[in-house]
Amino acid sequence: STRTPAPLKRVETKEFYPVTTTDDPVIERLAIEGKGTVFATDAILAHLMTCPRSVYPWDIVVQKLPTGALFFDKRDASQFDYLTVHETSNSPPAPVRDGSGEDELVNSPERLSLEATMINQNFTQQILRSSKYRTNFDNPNPFWDEEDNDGMEPASVAYRYRKFDLGDDITIVARCELHGLGKNRAKADTSKIATNISANKRKKKKDINPLDVPDGDQYMTAYALNEYDPSALPGAQPSRPGLTINWREKIDSQAGAVLASELKNNSFKLAKWTAQSLLAGASQMKIGFVSRTSPKNAYDHVVLATQTYRPMDFAAQITLNQGTMWGHMRLFVKLLENEPEGKYVIMRDPNRAIVRIYGVPPGTFEEDDSDDEDEEDEDDDEGAGEDENENEEEAKE
Repeated sequence: STRTPAPLKRVETKEFYPVTTTDDPVIERLAIEGKGTVFATDAILAHLMTCPRSVYPWDIVVQKLPTGALFFDKRDASQFDYLTVHETSNSPPAPVRDGSGEDELVNSPERLSLEATMINQNFTQQILRSSKYRTNFDNPNPFWDEEDNDGMEPASVAYRYRKFDLGDDITIVARCELHGLGKNRAKADTSKIATNISANKRKKKKDINPLDVPDGDQYMTAYALNEYDPSALPGAQPSRPGLTINWREKIDSQAGAVLASELKNNSFKLAKWTAQSLLAGASQMKIGFVSRTSPKNAYDHVVLATQTYRPMDFAAQITLNQGTMWGHMRLFVKLLENEPEGKYVIMRDPNRAIVRIYGVPPGTFEEDDSDDEDEEDEDDDEGAGEDENENEEEAKE
């Protein structure tokens, strides 16, 4: 409630692991065992599934092995894991000019992206109960090294490795994230689309719990939206009535209007979160509404409200069609199916609503151990740059 907002606590002893596909030891083992033909993380899959809503440019690296297996990766040192703010708004954050003051810098797209990402991570940990109520999965965290933790502990995140059969010999194996178990007296969601196909089967007049969790517990994902008001920027003109919504004034009485505004301004981000929740088989998706304590303070925040949705219902509310989502993913796989072994880059054109696929040399984007090797690679790249456009496909969004 805005009357008693909860301060957002910083999580300084938790380690998050946004590990890409090829660095995941579990996916590596599953690939060796031949469990799938396409391998990715839920964030990468959701990004490609909902990419027609994107506005900012992005890129994803694809490696095709001699066996035909495809590995979808994010590029090293890319901004892929950072959340955008007001990406689909009519007035997105504008880049700051040289010599701008601190008041303008804190509202630059880069600073807002970093702020939104930290808010989201802190929120996912704050809504959980203490560690003594923690539910452990059968296997330990594959990315946490107990001997080299430096006083840190892994963030409370569960990983599910799920397999999706698209037909035509296309089997996708994805690492999906869950952020908690939702306590609910109602029975677990048995929607066969959100979970398993056999979810609605009955045995001895009792519902089968498809999530393999105790009755009344439901897998949950959590995300946080942060308030951004362009009219609060230094020197900004007053906004027209109805163009921006003050969360503190409306969120208690008109929560639907606040959400509708965010669906307009952050359509891609919300669609991506919903797709990730569906891929993980979550029954609940909790969204927090977080605001700065003051417009000029980008470090202290308060949680004004939280809302919980069923991912299936929320997808329908934001007009996110699952058939279209999987159709986009099938398109990318088919475009690369007949291409030779090698490395490819899927990227959104920065100026047009077009997604392009480029073939690149095998060593592209890889970091070397020595400066000499870096210089040699730069020379090789200069010689190979003319051939990058030979293998180009276009897919209109």
